[in-house]
Amino acid sequence: MLESEFQRKLKKRIEGEIPGSYVFKQDSKQVQGIADLIIINGPKYAMLECKKSANAHHQPNQDYYVNDVFGKMSYASFVYPENEDKVIEELKGWFKE
Repeated sequence: MLESEFQRKLKKRIEGEIPGSYVFKQDSKQVQGIADLIIINGPKYAMLECKKSANAHHQPNQDYYVNDVFGKMSYASFVYPENEDKVIEELKGWFKE
C-alpha cells in the first residue's frame, strides 16, 4: 500500500471513530519534516506522521518534530499499518482526557 493511500484510509478512520475530530493534511513544502496530519478535537490537537511500514525511511526533521516538539506539547506519533490500532486507541484516550 502506498503511503498516500494509507493516509487517506487513516483520515477516514479517525473521523469515523473519534467523533468531533477534524483531520487536516499538512503541507510539507512549508515546513520540511512537519507531520502529515493534524487532528483537532475540542481544545486539543494531535500530530501524526504517516509511514507505509514500520521500517520506512524517516525524512530529515521528522523525528525532531514528532518526538521533540509536538510530542512534548501534545500527542504526536509515527503511524503505520503495523501500529495503527494502537495509535487510534491512544488518540481516543488523549481526546477523552
